[in-house]
Amino acid sequence: MNGVGSAGRPLRVAVVGAGPAGFYTLGHLFRCPDLHLEVDLFERLPAPFGLVRYGVAPDHPKDKSVARVFERIAGDARLRFFGNVEYGRDLVLDDLQAHYHQVVFATGAQQERALDVPGESLTGSHSAAAFVAWYNGHPDYAQCRFDLGVRDVAVVGAGNVALDVARLLCRTPAELEQTDIAAHALEALRQSRVRNVYLLARRGPAQAAFTPREIRELGELPGAQVSALREDLLLDPAVPGDADSDAARNVACVQGYANAAPRGDGRRVTLRFFVSPTALLGSAGKVTGVRLARNAPRVNPDGSVQVTSTDAQETLPAGLVFRAVGYRGEPLAGVPFDRQRGTIENQRGRVTDAGKVLAGLYTAGWIKRGPSGVIGTNKTCARDTVECMLEDLSLARHLQPASPDPRAMDDLIAARVAGVVRYEDWRAIDAAEVRAGEAVGRPRVKFTDVAAMLAVLGRDPGGRAN
Repeated sequence: MNGVGSAGRPLRVAVVGAGPAGFYTLGHLFRCPDLHLEVDLFERLPAPFGLVRYGVAPDHPKDKSVARVFERIAGDARLRFFGNVEYGRDLVLDDLQAHYHQVVFATGAQQERALDVPGESLTGSHSAAAFVAWYNGHPDYAQCRFDLGVRDVAVVGAGNVALDVARLLCRTPAELEQTDIAAHALEALRQSRVRNVYLLARRGPAQAAFTPREIRELGELPGAQVSALREDLLLDPAVPGDADSDAARNVACVQGYANAAPRGDGRRVTLRFFVSPTALLGSAGKVTGVRLARNAPRVNPDGSVQVTSTDAQETLPAGLVFRAVGYRGEPLAGVPFDRQRGTIENQRGRVTDAGKVLAGLYTAGWIKRGPSGVIGTNKTCARDTVECMLEDLSLARHLQPASPDPRAMDDLIAARVAGVVRYEDWRAIDAAEVRAGEAVGRPRVKFTDVAAMLAVLGRDPGGRAN
């Protein structure tokens, strides 16, 4: 037998995106017995690991430890890493179809949803995603500026990202110095004058998307106190019946904040529920406050809670506003995209076009299902996609590449990208970051621009071969 996937004809797979979804896809593929395959992993940035490097809060090092799993996967002899290679710029769909039997798109969801309220374009109004990427040293956001000289900050959202933003704003410099936070962010936060952070949730604590660990950790900050308004909590009509559920633990934690006695004059985080911004207020083009409407909750027959805006309004002072109200994926050239959902069109990970399955094309992660779950959720998501890939392979439903020889892709990349980063190159960059961290007593000091990463390798930062 000499079919695709045999020793004589290895299955050629391209994975676009070296974040958790991409690596979990690889992990599932590599565990398939008797499957002979060759995989090329493409990543827009020189550094792999995506959300683990650029999305996980720097004060959560345990959440970053999954990178060790990905490092083991990256060491598999069947895998080649091509960093600093961007789909849509250096590679297009025709290239991948000409060189691989199967292609998996695992590019995540980077575009944050807007509030769609007046004043959102004022200076001082930002996406939480940009702030997270900035303090994590993402090259696309290293030059962003956030005015931390203000006293009051509003964070719109009730998920873990919103809590990450609030927590990082309230960490002491001594705490941040023990993390891998970007050097520019560490210096800016050292000078911060922020005193009050308001977290604004559209619904109640029983419906909040944050996890019990995150909301509890907020109350353990040594330099800040967390409070909540009792009148907000009394509005919540959804009382969790299961005392061990996440919702019940969230409610109990927030109730504890509402009942806590005030202490000290440090920073303060105020949790607000059943409020929605109706406008950002400003002066001289800069944010000065947020107009809020009180929401009235209603329990649906299925137990979910909907809210409607009322005429009751109030104004909060805020010199900075961060929106953390969800993410959307961005379209990929030539790949069918569901603009309403912000995901690649797919059925269980098989890419579709108007309902028709496109042979050999797959997707995994947030770009497949939308921004839901935690990093580990991508493992199950990727497994489902790989099951579809294996089923299709058994039925010979795959692409018919004209140039499956790995050397053909090497030649194509060499002709287009001067600064391609292989995995051994990334390890050199990684080691340089760790050495820089050791010199100042930190876990690492991240490179925050591509040119600096390539300079470690003695490469031309121009990056394009043509």
